[in-house]
Amino acid sequence: MANLDGLPLSRKQILSIAASAHARTTIWSGAVRSGKTIASLVAFLIQVSQAPPSGLVLICGRTLQTIERNILEPMQDPALFGAVADLVHHTRGAPTATILGRTVHLIGASDARAEGRLRGLTACLALLDEGTLVPEGFFNQLLARLSVPGAKCLITTNPDGPGHWLRKNFILRSADLGIAHFHFTLDDNPALDPAYVAAIKAEYVGLFYRRFVLGEWCMAEGAIYDMWDADQHVVDTVPPIWKWLAAGVDYGTTNPLHGVLVGMDASQTLYVASEYRYDSKEHRRSLTDTEYSAAFGRWLARYRQDNMPSTVAGVRPETVVVDPSASSFIQQLWRDGWSPTAANNAVADGIRTVSTLLAGGKLKVHRSCRALIDEFPSYSWDETKALRGEDVPIKVEDHGLDALRYAVHTTEASWRLPHMADPLQWRRAPDGLDLATVPL
Repeated sequence: MANLDGLPLSRKQILSIAASAHARTTIWSGAVRSGKTIASLVAFLIQVSQAPPSGLVLICGRTLQTIERNILEPMQDPALFGAVADLVHHTRGAPTATILGRTVHLIGASDARAEGRLRGLTACLALLDEGTLVPEGFFNQLLARLSVPGAKCLITTNPDGPGHWLRKNFILRSADLGIAHFHFTLDDNPALDPAYVAAIKAEYVGLFYRRFVLGEWCMAEGAIYDMWDADQHVVDTVPPIWKWLAAGVDYGTTNPLHGVLVGMDASQTLYVASEYRYDSKEHRRSLTDTEYSAAFGRWLARYRQDNMPSTVAGVRPETVVVDPSASSFIQQLWRDGWSPTAANNAVADGIRTVSTLLAGGKLKVHRSCRALIDEFPSYSWDETKALRGEDVPIKVEDHGLDALRYAVHTTEASWRLPHMADPLQWRRAPDGLDLATVPL
């Protein structure tokens, strides 16, 4: 075995890299920032250098953008891979990359139709990023396309619900199927700063702590925001706001339209300062997009911030974050001089963002936002869908919470705490990696 002294790799990472040289399928699952991705990248680069000349080399993920962010950009980082990074070439948006002189095809799999992109091809090597996020049909088709003798499939994933097909059909049957499976927790990554580990453990709570710190496959059940405490999170006064981040809008015609105004103070605490709600069922009249936009503008123009002179009224947030399905309302806001943004509607990710802020005491709600406050205690996971491996909230009385999730999650880059500014900092290695020292 080659000398690995000084490499930022744990024993588990080294074992997984070595095992991937012999197993047809290798799965790295577990916590965020636990070292599973860097191990899979090292294994992939080794396999690319040894791949048979026949058959395609593939990198698959939910979208081309996530493949670029999670796979290609780290491989092009000389702080991680030293001189090897110079042998990874990709033009952003292109469907192929050149890695160690080999053409690599990049395939996004955001929906069931993605399976068709694999039909007819023959592959010798595939790296699948975030396996739980691609459709089951795509995954099965991918395995079927790896028909070249000695073909290999490398898979990384964060855990999901215990009923997820990847866990039931492959991970739990790994011994029978000859799959090399390695489970990682946050403590398995030797390259992490202890202060960073402590911060991550403090920020994640409940379901997300079990999944993203402990790496458990656990079911979403019960209250979603079980850390919500009205005594702690509801305030009578909003301090001076340093930045008005956004007004989040959950659009409705038969359902209520709900808007929330979110700002950040000098301590980087987020405040829901005011809400706007129009329920057509209560008023017995639906509003047009033009009327909604005008009412929305009046709401923001009339808002008076605490501790400001009575003559000072009105706020203009940096953006208006709108339910992405409300395209006509977004267009109306543009016509009326606002700067609307279609919300990032990744539900589970958005819930995790809000949960982290609540648990850390970094999200407060003004007492005047009565409808939003009433929604927090009853917001729950759909346990029927959780049994099928789906993390989905029960869609009842959630309009204010959706608006809040849109505003907070979509503007994350504007308020994210400094120690989370570099999502790749856990991967940094001062001397890079020398693939020649990794045992095969």
